Amino acid sequence: MVGMILVNGLIFGSIYALLAVGFSIIFGVAKILNLAHTAFYMITAFFLFIGTGILGFPLVLSTFFAILLTCIIGLGCYKLLFDRVKEHETAVIIISIALAMALQEIFLLIFGGHYYRVAPFIRGYVEIIGIRVLYQHLLTIGISIAALIGTWILLSKTNLGNAINAVAQDREIANIMGINVSRVCMISMGISVGLAGIAAVVVAPMLTVHSRMWASPLVIVLSVVVFGGLGSIKGSILAAFILGFAETTVIFLIPKGSFLRGAVSMSIMILILLMRPEGLFGVAFEEERL
Repeated sequence: MVGMILVNGLIFGSIYALLAVGFSIIFGVAKILNLAHTAFYMITAFFLFIGTGILGFPLVLSTFFAILLTCIIGLGCYKLLFDRVKEHETAVIIISIALAMALQEIFLLIFGGHYYRVAPFIRGYVEIIGIRVLYQHLLTIGISIAALIGTWILLSKTNLGNAINAVAQDREIANIMGINVSRVCMISMGISVGLAGIAAVVVAPMLTVHSRMWASPLVIVLSVVVFGGLGSIKGSILAAFILGFAETTVIFLIPKGSFLRGAVSMSIMILILLMRPEGLFGVAFEEERL
């Protein structure tokens, strides 16, 4: 049982980390609390299903186009909706919720309330210390961790990353230094949506694709970013794995524990808000975000 908790904790933790890091990046840079973040995760999963299950495209090709199309839609939503009201937090929250609901209804009208499956990238399993681990699970962990490492390298080792961090720390000073703040915010939205897309393509073969699949991850993502510190990348990653292992432990130790996953996340989020409102690595006021 310990081995299964370890494997599943790594799987869910890595997926939560991808979603939470993407959420934190756009909040840290553009100060946009994008509650439609997991709706882009849902869009990618549906595009992947359409490519493989309806159009019959190869899985790898469908994956590429699913993430690409989702990024294009995400950038379009940013330019048409969020960029216009990003200085008004309440308006951003309302628009993001409305956008998520609109996307849900669109897919509900097209596909109904049905549940769909996506074929795994790779079949089979390997035994590790007596535990059968699916190759798909190993691939999910590997891709997720690789994406997180790639994001860290981008943010900490490149000129673009320096620009993103500069805008996140002080938008006005960054503008004075000659950084195109609007472009950096746009790129940050692309990175954010891209990470949500990667999370979708690795999780779609393990779960089902449906028009309400964005709601549950949103609760978990909010719990993760509050736990880790709103806008903190390292906090989001650490909190994601802590919640991933906590939820997995509940699922394995409590009968029908899968129904308590959201409750576990929300309970932890409430406790953190009461004990340490800024989270593990967050700040109480508007200092550093990334």
